[in-house]
Amino acid sequence: MRHTPLGALQVSAQGLGCMSMSEYYGRSDWDRALLTVRRALDLGVTLLDTADIYGAGHNEVLLGRAIADRREDVVVATKFGIDRSAGDHRRRVRGEPDYVRRCCDASLLRLGVEHIDLYYLHRPPQDVELAETVGAMAELVAAGKVRHLGLCEVDADQLRQAHAVHPIAAVQSEYSLWSRGVEAVVPAMAELGVGLVPYAPLGRGFLTGKVDPGSLRENDSRRTHPRFQGDHAATNRRLAETVGTLAAQMGITGAQLALAWVYARSRQLGISAAPIPGTSSPEHVAENVAALTVPLDDTVLARLDPLAREVSGERHGALQAVRPLAEL
Repeated sequence: MRHTPLGALQVSAQGLGCMSMSEYYGRSDWDRALLTVRRALDLGVTLLDTADIYGAGHNEVLLGRAIADRREDVVVATKFGIDRSAGDHRRRVRGEPDYVRRCCDASLLRLGVEHIDLYYLHRPPQDVELAETVGAMAELVAAGKVRHLGLCEVDADQLRQAHAVHPIAAVQSEYSLWSRGVEAVVPAMAELGVGLVPYAPLGRGFLTGKVDPGSLRENDSRRTHPRFQGDHAATNRRLAETVGTLAAQMGITGAQLALAWVYARSRQLGISAAPIPGTSSPEHVAENVAALTVPLDDTVLARLDPLAREVSGERHGALQAVRPLAEL
């Protein structure tokens, strides 16, 4: 397992996204989820990613149980800020200092840890200025409850504003062959020494070629994602087939090629990256980690580079988007 810096924090070059173990992608299985986390740790994965909204706290409790006897092996990353208490259709992003402190204490309790290694603001707040929220997060660092700070889905100006209040270790944003918008923020990240934590590096599973949009369970949130629907899905299936064909020619899987692209592209951009592919399968963890050994030459990268321009549909559905405060 290679390691990479996120600011001053050292983590495994690949992490594990734990969200799907509790919600969003269909039925969850507690025992299988525990096996998946432990398999990741055995393979050298140290960065484990969760959030307080995943399963309404269930995911943090699960992760805490999974690492209880291996805390020193783990970089625990969790997030706060998205308030779903009024329902997903009216969720909002909060950042007032009292709320920040309450969220942190609640996450510490559910995780069963004395400190959070990497604490993210899940989205820029709608109710207060970003600097006020980051200032409250900085107080958590001073109190020893949090070690490093991160932000999710921010632009370059927001990153600079936050970094001026307290050093930011990482930006977590969607990043993959079909979602490259965060590359606009990369110059600021490189300037400030901030690492990238790509979530959904496999296109929410679409790029693996193993997901049939027409067969998703009723409680699978991908049913509401435009890219998994109708004509969009048909267009995007051709993109996934291109990835799968090229991967087969290389003797690897589509998932491994998609992850290898993230590593190669981040090196081109001059930033450190630790993607967090999500899975609840011990077998898929091993498959994903193997992508760290896949080299991509310029010819392969040139074939993959245009794919983002072929993607059809917005990356978020109505339930996933955070609405402007004025509309709430």
